[in-house]
Amino acid sequence: MKFFIERNLKLFFRDRLAVFFSLMSVFIIIGLYALFLGDVWMNDSMKELKNAQALMNSWLVSGLLTVTSMTTTMGAFGIMIDDKVQKINKDFDSSPIRRSSITGGYIGSSFLIGVIMSLVMAVAAEIYIVHSGGEWLTPIACIKVFLLILLTALTNTSLVCFVVSFFKSHSAFSTASSILGTLIGFLTGIYLPIGTLPESVQTVIKAFPVSHGASLFRQVLMEVPMGNSFDGIPSIYLEEFKEYLGVSFRFGGHEVTPTASIVILLCTAVVFYSLSLFNMLRRNR
Repeated sequence: MKFFIERNLKLFFRDRLAVFFSLMSVFIIIGLYALFLGDVWMNDSMKELKNAQALMNSWLVSGLLTVTSMTTTMGAFGIMIDDKVQKINKDFDSSPIRRSSITGGYIGSSFLIGVIMSLVMAVAAEIYIVHSGGEWLTPIACIKVFLLILLTALTNTSLVCFVVSFFKSHSAFSTASSILGTLIGFLTGIYLPIGTLPESVQTVIKAFPVSHGASLFRQVLMEVPMGNSFDGIPSIYLEEFKEYLGVSFRFGGHEVTPTASIVILLCTAVVFYSLSLFNMLRRNR
């Protein structure tokens, strides 16, 4: 399986166009933010906060990290589709390599690609935040971000793997990638803050596992900026701000704790990995 993972990693990073398109949603979000979304979010009430720009940059980066691990893992699974279309998987099936190792190789390489690309994005984003007036993350916060990258990549890989396991053609895969790239910005509350949406839509977003990853990233990356911006302001306004921007979620008046969000992500990973393995091994028989 190690050899198979290395092979997939080389194929992915060798194709620069594939790497670029796996980050297309990220580039679109950054472009929209630079062109007009940043001005929309920075309304008059927001501008009254201290260090408001650094606060909103941290909020944006939190969503980008979630989107990156989702779209890059999707792009990584394109290798599996290529192997199916070009009948390379037939050669693997006739080789001494176990099918479980082949399946694990696709999943393992996609997970590593999601982690690597998310780490690169995190470093670049942190440099941007500091350059635009923010502060460096503390060592503890860096460790938390790294662990969250591992967790979100694990969950996103399982979700994407389950969806991709049904595809056998480039057209189906490309269509799914386009739909995912469009929806992920809304589901993570980047295009529109969650608080601006109807209650029914908010409930759907809060039930989507990936949105909990974005919430956890925001709680870590925005902790210091929120403390600076809301210093001396009644805590009730901070709580409203956190709910409005999806830093924290509430169900039935009860706030979802970080532990609960982590459990949701882990359970999602276990369930969809199991379903993916079952479907992929069944189809390869």
